[in-house]
Amino acid sequence: MTVETERIEFSTKENMSVVDITDDVAELLSHSSARNGIVTVFVPGSTGALTTAEFEPGLVQDLQEWFERHMPEGQSYHHEERWHDGNGHSHVRASLVGPSVTVPFCDRRITLGTWQQIVFVDFDTRARERELIVQIVGD
Repeated sequence: MTVETERIEFSTKENMSVVDITDDVAELLSHSSARNGIVTVFVPGSTGALTTAEFEPGLVQDLQEWFERHMPEGQSYHHEERWHDGNGHSHVRASLVGPSVTVPFCDRRITLGTWQQIVFVDFDTRARERELIVQIVGD
C-alpha cells in the first residue's frame, strides 16, 4: 500500500466562491503510483468546505441562496462577539458541510457519477489564497 500527499492551491473570491477541483484531483491521480484506492481532499481551515455536487451555475446559485436564507451573513453570531471579524456565518456554514471528501478510484481514474464533481466552497467574507491537502491511499 502506498500513501501520497499532494496539494492543490488556488485563489477564491469573497462570499461563497464555489470552485470545481475535480480536474485537479484527477490530474494528481493520473500520476500516482497507486492504481486503485481512495483519495481524500481536506481543507485546513474553518471557513472552507468540500463536497460533491453537479457544478453548474444554477446549482451554485441555489447553494448560495440556501445558505443566505438559513445562515444569513447579517445575523448575530456568538463567534463574532469574541473575535469581531464578521464571519461567524462562514464558520457555521463550513462546519455543517465539512472539511473533507473521500472518493474511490480505479485504474487511476476517479469514480464520480456522470454529473458529480468535487467542489470546494469558500464561505469566508474576503478573497483568499487556499491550499487543499490531497492524500492518495492505495495499491
